[in-house]
Parts: sequence; C-alpha cells; structure tokens
Amino acid sequence: MIRLSGFVGIELASSSFRPITSANVQVAFARLVLERNRGTGREQLAEAVWPDGPPNTWTSALRSIVSRVRTYLNELDTPGLETTLACQGGRYVLTFPDDVVVDIESAERSISDAMAKMKDGRNAEAFQSCEDVAAKLQGSFLPTHDGEWVNSVRQQVDSLRLSALEVASLTAAALGRTHRALQYANEAIRQSPFRESAHRCRITAHAIMGNRAEALSAYHELRLLLAEELGIDPAPEVQAAYLDLLQACDDSLRAAPTLGVHGSILSSSQQAVLGQLAPPHLSRRA
Repeated sequence: MIRLSGFVGIELASSSFRPITSANVQVAFARLVLERNRGTGREQLAEAVWPDGPPNTWTSALRSIVSRVRTYLNELDTPGLETTLACQGGRYVLTFPDDVVVDIESAERSISDAMAKMKDGRNAEAFQSCEDVAAKLQGSFLPTHDGEWVNSVRQQVDSLRLSALEVASLTAAALGRTHRALQYANEAIRQSPFRESAHRCRITAHAIMGNRAEALSAYHELRLLLAEELGIDPAPEVQAAYLDLLQACDDSLRAAPTLGVHGSILSSSQQAVLGQLAPPHLSRRA
C-alpha cells in the first residue's frame, strides 16, 4: 500500500511502514505515483517541488531528488515489489506491480462502489467501505506544502473524505445506527461547515432518530450560517428535502413502526426520509 494521505510512504505486507522524511522527496514521490500512467515532465515535477520558483541549479537539484526517490524504492528490498523509475523522452515514469495499491485511488474506487451499493439497498456493505475510507484518509495530503498541483490533489482527498463520511452517515441511518449516523454527519460539517450535503445528513440522522425539533434546528442552523456568511439561501434541493423531512417526521408520529429490509426498526415514513436524499456527489474537486 502506497500511502499519500497523512504520512507519505509505503506500507508493506508485513504491516511495517517505511516513511519518506524529506518534504521535497515526498512531493516528487507523490506526483510520480499519481501520474505514473503517463509519466511526469521535468518542468512539471520541478513546479510541484518548488511552487514559488525553482532554484538556479534546479536541473541538478531535481536529479538529486529523483535519485533519492529511486534509492528509497530500492532500499525496500521486498520480494515481488519490483519498481522502476526511468526517464523516457524527457518524462519520469514510475512503474510498480499491479497488486500495489495507492490509498487515494483505492478510496475513490471504494466510495464509488459504496454509492452504487447504497442505491441497491446494500447499506451494510456500503457503510463498512466508507467507514474504512474515512479512517484511512484522516490525514491531509502534504499538509506542509503548497502549490497549484498539491492544492488540487489536497482538495480531491478532502472531497473523498467528506463523501465517505456522508455515505457512512446515510447508510448508518438506514441501518438504524442513528448515533453513528449523527457522528459522521457532525464530523463532515466540522471539516466543511458550508457543505450543504453534510448538513442534509445531519438533518436525516435527527429525523430517523425521531428528533423532530433537532431536525428543524439543524436546517435553521444551516440557513442562518449561509445567510450570515455567504448571503445565500440553502439550495433548492436542500429546502425540498427539508419540507419532505418535516412531512415524514409528522407522518412518523402516526405510523406504526415496521421491520425495515435491513433489519432495523423504521416506520414507512422514516424509510421515505432516506429515499428523499440522493447520495452525495463525488468529484475530483471539492
């Protein structure tokens, strides 16, 4: 497993972790990994390492950094982990075995798969996948480094983490694990206070728990936040979901609870609450 979120390095099958300590080598390694399919030009790699402008002797300095990446890979000395870092046509190309996993790429696949499972009603599987992703992506991407490329990838990682938290919240609610649903929704809001889909997850969690007053309060908190900080109203779909949730909460007071398809005790109107909310949108940019 190649880890780029949080501490950068390679986690071997033996569960030992080999970190990269140099900041510049971390950046170069991360870009070489993520762009391994097409390779990375020297200028692009230098731009990532020195976003404020490369030193006068940047070509030799870059060769030194690439050499340190190569040395790091060679020192792993793990059977089956045959990696190469070569310069082809002015581009650095990193190759490694197909069974090597990159945490960010694995997280994106897992979330996309979990969202599909959620649509099919396989909430337990989706919840487990997104709970794992949220745990693995706790660290930020190269937090001490800036620059256009680093910032764009950092936004992608942040978006993946937030999507994982939201899907975990929605599927936990569907499974009747309402306290976990609220926990993940609150964490998503803490990390991104203006993310309306995260607030919708909080509203849903309160509604499924039968906390009508809390669901109302959660929506009004969002509306006040957006009005005071951004001068806007909640998105139309959030307002529509809010009205549907209110109706569902009212109906739940009159409906007898039934056993849901996932083994949780939910009234038919409470199940409708979940049906009103689409999965969070997954994209490469926040």
